[in-house]
Amino acid sequence: MIGQFVTSKAGHDKGTLYVVVAEAGDYVMLSDGLLKPLAAPKKKRRKHIQPIRQMISQETLDALQNGTAKDEQIRYAIRHYQPGI
Repeated sequence: MIGQFVTSKAGHDKGTLYVVVAEAGDYVMLSDGLLKPLAAPKKKRRKHIQPIRQMISQETLDALQNGTAKDEQIRYAIRHYQPGI
């Protein structure tokens, strides 16, 4: 699920687009690269997110898994997200 686009289904951030940057049991860590940077991702229960069948680019995913990803890459991925693909 790491690298997948998701939207929030509950909370004050309902409808916000995020990228899953980590998983921990029943929780996922979400980042938008701006308000929720990679250094301090949002912790959210899986039942409160809606997965989208679209992933970030392979280059960004590799950087995310290696721990070398930057907030700019996450922002770029979200900015270029195209719904319905």
